[in-house]
Amino acid sequence: MKQNLSKNIHIYRKEKGLTQEGLAQQLGVSYQAVSKWENAQTMPDILMLPELSRVLEVSIEKLLGYVSFDKQVTIYETEYGTSDYYWGLQPNSACYRILELMPPTRHIKVLDIGCGEGKDAVFLARNGYDVTAFDITDHGIEKTKRLADQVGVHINVFKADILDYRLSSEFDILFSSGVLHYVKPTYREEIMENYKRYTSDNGMHFFNVFVQKPFIAPPPENEPHSFHWKSGELITYYHDWLIESCPEVIFDCNSSGIPHQHAMSKLVAKKLAQ
Repeated sequence: MKQNLSKNIHIYRKEKGLTQEGLAQQLGVSYQAVSKWENAQTMPDILMLPELSRVLEVSIEKLLGYVSFDKQVTIYETEYGTSDYYWGLQPNSACYRILELMPPTRHIKVLDIGCGEGKDAVFLARNGYDVTAFDITDHGIEKTKRLADQVGVHINVFKADILDYRLSSEFDILFSSGVLHYVKPTYREEIMENYKRYTSDNGMHFFNVFVQKPFIAPPPENEPHSFHWKSGELITYYHDWLIESCPEVIFDCNSSGIPHQHAMSKLVAKKLAQ
C-alpha cells in the first residue's frame, strides 16, 4: 500500500499540474514532506488523506490503490455481457507478427494490455507464450478465463485500470490493440516510459492507437473516456528503440452495427541492449 500511495500522489499531482511545493502549500505542509511521500520514505498522516483527496480530486480508495469500478468507464462492460464474443475469436493480425518476429523458441513473457474478451491472449498462450493479461471489464475478465479453460491454456488475467496500473517486473513482449486511446494525454509519457523500462533487452512492443483525421467522421460509439492520438505521436516515445514498422492505416469497422471507418497508427518496436 505504501508504494501505491507514493506512486499515486506523484501521478495525480502531476496530472493537476502541481509542483511538490504547490501541493505542499495547499496542504499546509513542507515540500520536503511531499517529496518523502512520493519517494515512499514516509506516509502522510491518515488525517491528511481527505485533504489530499480533495486537492488532487481523486478518491481516497484510488490514492491507496484500491480502485473503485462502480462507475462504468467503458461501453464494453455492457457489450461483453452477452454470450457472444463481441470482437469474434479471430486473433489480431499483430499476433501473427509476434509469431514471426519473436517465436516462442524459448520462454517468452507477454503482457496483453486491455485484453478485452481474451481472444489474443488465448491465441498467444496456445502458441506457447507465457501470457499475462488485464482489462477493466468484469465480463471481459470472466470471458478470458472461460476461453482459456475451453482451450486448455493458462493465462494470468486480472482486473486493472490502464491509467493506474504500472509494471514492476519485466516482460519480453508488450501487446495492446484498440486500448491506448483510454490513456489521457497527460499520462502518456509517464506510462510509456514505465512500459519501456520494464521491457527486457531485445524485447518488443506491438501497439496501435486511433488517430484523428479531418476526413473521417467520429465513431458512432459514445466513449466519454476516450482520447485520440495524433498522427506520428506514438513513434515519438520510441526514438531510442529500433522501429521495425510504424504504418498508418484506414479501415472499415462495423463493431457497433453502424458502418464507419477508423484511422490507426501501428507500431512494432524493439528494445536493443545498450
